[in-house]
Amino acid sequence: MFFSSIYSIQKALMQPLNCKERLKKWPELVVKKLRYYARYIVVCLLLNKMDLVKVLVKELSEEIEDYTQRFNTEDQLEWNLVLQEVASFVEADPVVLLDDNSSVTVISYRLQDGCVPPLEQGMVVGQLVLTDALIIGNSNSQVKFSELTIDMFRMLQALEREPANLATQTSKQGILEPTEKPAKRENPHKYLLYKPTFSQLFTFLSASFKELPASSVLLVYLSATGIFPSVNIESEGPFDFGGVLTNSNREFVNGEMIQKKSQSHKEMHCLHPGDLLPFTRKPLFIIVDSTNSTAYKNFTNMFGQPLVCLLSPKVYPKCVQDQSQRGSLFTLFLYSPLLAFFSVCGLNSVRQELWQSAQEFLHKVDHDIGQMIARSQAIDQAFLQFFGDEFLRLLLIRFVFCSATLRLHKVFREAQSFPESYPELPKQDMVENVILQKRILKMATLLDVQNMFWDDTVESY
Repeated sequence: MFFSSIYSIQKALMQPLNCKERLKKWPELVVKKLRYYARYIVVCLLLNKMDLVKVLVKELSEEIEDYTQRFNTEDQLEWNLVLQEVASFVEADPVVLLDDNSSVTVISYRLQDGCVPPLEQGMVVGQLVLTDALIIGNSNSQVKFSELTIDMFRMLQALEREPANLATQTSKQGILEPTEKPAKRENPHKYLLYKPTFSQLFTFLSASFKELPASSVLLVYLSATGIFPSVNIESEGPFDFGGVLTNSNREFVNGEMIQKKSQSHKEMHCLHPGDLLPFTRKPLFIIVDSTNSTAYKNFTNMFGQPLVCLLSPKVYPKCVQDQSQRGSLFTLFLYSPLLAFFSVCGLNSVRQELWQSAQEFLHKVDHDIGQMIARSQAIDQAFLQFFGDEFLRLLLIRFVFCSATLRLHKVFREAQSFPESYPELPKQDMVENVILQKRILKMATLLDVQNMFWDDTVESY
């Protein structure tokens, strides 16, 4: 069906251009061609082929212009909106990387060999492996294309391994030896859910939970509007602190809940922490990026399985809120901590040489954070259970780096502007560690933005 449609489009478009009457009979085929362009762009986004995406966007723009000029269409505004969405999506990164010729350089932020700090010799960690991931996005204000928000895209890339060079995987004859096995395991399987209803979300959670192999981890990423309790909290149960929105309910306007006539019941279109309790029977790793993320601190590990929740700040300073349309700062730190560091320091562009120098220094900082986690005597064992998986190890390290950076930054002074976790990380060993603070200040000096951070870290608290 796919190839037959392509053939029909090509056949129609290859007709002589001076035969206007004949062309007027084929506008629906041109629309099919535009749709294929849009779908191909989505595929290229998922594969992180950003250079190709930019070429396709340019071609799509030309095709839309030709389509609207050739035919008297009513969907011109719709196609222009599609074009505007994908263009905004491609340009969503807050920092532009420039080469020696001042041209924009596209780099990959996927997991690469050598970017994850290795485990220390003799370190005892869990043998868990990240197998499945549910990436859920429900934000009306964020840049999106198709059913993919920018935060969903960034978390998707953070859970992808950069494909190895095929040349290094083949023998001299260019054939993979039958006895050879891939050096790295496959990427975790991902479910992308854009504005799911509660029933849809619960169905995918149940299916993933059911098929989860032994010694495997399910990751749940929630990027959604926060839902707060409308009545005074009399008890402290897992359904009493609200949660996150699960679908685009009419009762929510610009993220604010319209008060109901009856406030005696819990919000039915909300994913409460208690809704996830049945799935804690197996290892569960939760990331919540929401204005009510701290609701998920109120977990109870009822089944003794490894459980960790990484929670975003509830509020950001105004200068950061203005950029929220281009994605959350918290997710940006988990996706590319260096990109987020540049962004929070107000740097809009950076030269490639400086980027590489900062990246090399960040690798050393990541190694230090990995040692802090491994050597801490006060850390909850749940973190060490997940530390054996490279994806989860990198997410934990980036979370600590994010927390320490925001605590040192002069703009972030409210407690609600700092990330939190369940179980809580030991502050003196991790996010307020003096050695880590010195590393962050040194990076700020490297970028010449040291004036944005507290130098006397002890007296500032």
